[in-house]
Amino acid sequence: MWFGYMNRNYEEELDIAVGADNAFEPGGDRGQPTHFTTRRHKDVFKVTVPKEFGDKQLVWKLTRHGHTEQVVATLKPVWQIDRLRTTRGGNSEQVSSNLPPVVKVEAVNPSGSVATLTLSATDDGLPARRGAPAGLTVFWAKFRGPGSVQFSEREAKLANGKATSSATFSEPGDYILQAVVDDGSGESAGNFGYHCCWTNTQVRISVKSAPQSTVPDPQSAIRNPQSAVPNPQSAA
Repeated sequence: MWFGYMNRNYEEELDIAVGADNAFEPGGDRGQPTHFTTRRHKDVFKVTVPKEFGDKQLVWKLTRHGHTEQVVATLKPVWQIDRLRTTRGGNSEQVSSNLPPVVKVEAVNPSGSVATLTLSATDDGLPARRGAPAGLTVFWAKFRGPGSVQFSEREAKLANGKATSSATFSEPGDYILQAVVDDGSGESAGNFGYHCCWTNTQVRISVKSAPQSTVPDPQSAIRNPQSAVPNPQSAA
């Protein structure tokens, strides 16, 4: 099962720790994010269920400012991702006519307060516009972690299949960072109705040393933010 969310805020990003305010029923912690960037993010993480799951349900609940949102996930056919109709470029003659990128990430100085992230990706060159590949883009975000993270290049186009960014951590602890690499047919291209083609890649970083200076809180400059509970979403 694939899950995503819609943070209705345009400016405020939210942190909701796993626990009473961010939990699955049943299961509690099923690998869901604790950091929610602004607006819609589809197919952010997956939950694998046993083959005998049948007609059971998974419920993901998020609570913020006393308000709770939830999504009920099932294996009913109406929610299944159909490669013939809900993926970009899929068709009955050639279902895998457009494949997602293959991505690799390396982290340098992963235990320090600043880590250099080098991402490389290959793709099938689709979709093509005016005879040339649309090109790959990457979007970095904190997925889990105790402090804030600043990226020198949060969004970037890949050049020759590569992109580099530094991540600065506000405090020590264990972090999960997520890179979303899109080939131009997914959400970065505004195709919100499709489930292809992008790749989520995560990197785990354990920060041991404290930063020399405090990372500014990206929410500190927001004036009168309208806090909204991220609306969890799912697809089987």
